[in-house]
Amino acid sequence: MSATAAPPAHAPARPAPATASAVAASELLGFALRTAADAAAVAALPLDPYERTWIRLDGPGGSEAWLIGWPPGAGTGWHDHAESRGAFATARGSLTEHSLAARIPSEGWRSLELAPGVDRSRTLGAGTGRAFGQHHVHEVLNGSAEEHAVSVHVYHPPLPLIRRFSRSGRVLTLEQVERPQGWR
Repeated sequence: MSATAAPPAHAPARPAPATASAVAASELLGFALRTAADAAAVAALPLDPYERTWIRLDGPGGSEAWLIGWPPGAGTGWHDHAESRGAFATARGSLTEHSLAARIPSEGWRSLELAPGVDRSRTLGAGTGRAFGQHHVHEVLNGSAEEHAVSVHVYHPPLPLIRRFSRSGRVLTLEQVERPQGWR
């Protein structure tokens, strides 16, 4: 499976409201870490030398999950996961996440100037992961020039949409809204 439309890729100022059907961030992260450690699941993912590949999985409590292969140099671009909370864990290689430590409005804007000091960066090697809340804006990259990376991403509730952004310096611009039909 080669990716033509980008699949789901991934600390907001406030957590999602708790409901009876909510899945805890720790449960999402636990699932991502356990699946990333499952050698058979990771081996089942076909890898493409040029494009990301993925397999959809069923996550805990009705969440949606993806096993994703990242060829050298692949990345997601800046995006968020709307109302979904999530987690991801690296199974093979390492991934770098650049994120914003700021909550951006969910609607009513096309371009925002980001305040100084909101940028965060972390590298997650094999066996490590992180959870995030609603409206988490980030980009994920395989910075290796030679190695594929593989990761597990999980979202609750299942992704209603992904907003894609461009970034020029401190200016973040909404470019596109993708719906699930585009990546399934």
